Amino acid sequence: MAEFRFVATELLRPFAAEADKIADLFSGVGPFALRLADRARVTAADSDKGAVAALKRAAETTPGLKPVTTEARDLFRRPLAASELKPFDCVVFDPPRQGAEAQARALAASGVPFVVAVSCNPATFARDARIMVDGGYRLTRVTPIDQFLYSPHVEVVARLEK
Repeated sequence: MAEFRFVATELLRPFAAEADKIADLFSGVGPFALRLADRARVTAADSDKGAVAALKRAAETTPGLKPVTTEARDLFRRPLAASELKPFDCVVFDPPRQGAEAQARALAASGVPFVVAVSCNPATFARDARIMVDGGYRLTRVTPIDQFLYSPHVEVVARLEK
């Protein structure tokens, strides 16, 4: 998993390069948030309170980062609404295998200029991307990652633009 996070982060950084204010949804302990905070303000949300607390501590004790705001929030039951997404010029989301259907619908209704999606399930990625494309986004980059050799598992990093 750590190797994938490194590869995905290296792909994700240029996809989000021009962003000044990023929402990292399904952030976990912050493998993406902490890397992106070296050049952008980040708001990170995840349902795992322990992971969010660890991310907050890491952000507070890592020198040279822009501000990182954290929130423990169940994004399946209470996705960030279009109105809550207004301050962000980029959203990064990396949901578990079930995808982020409710959050994808909120993103589709939002005015966020671009979204970077990371997924460990191509089927739920396709569903969520379709929702966002139907809401006005264009899928501009998709990079598959063969994380587990000799297995059917494929990871995806993609950029969608409005």
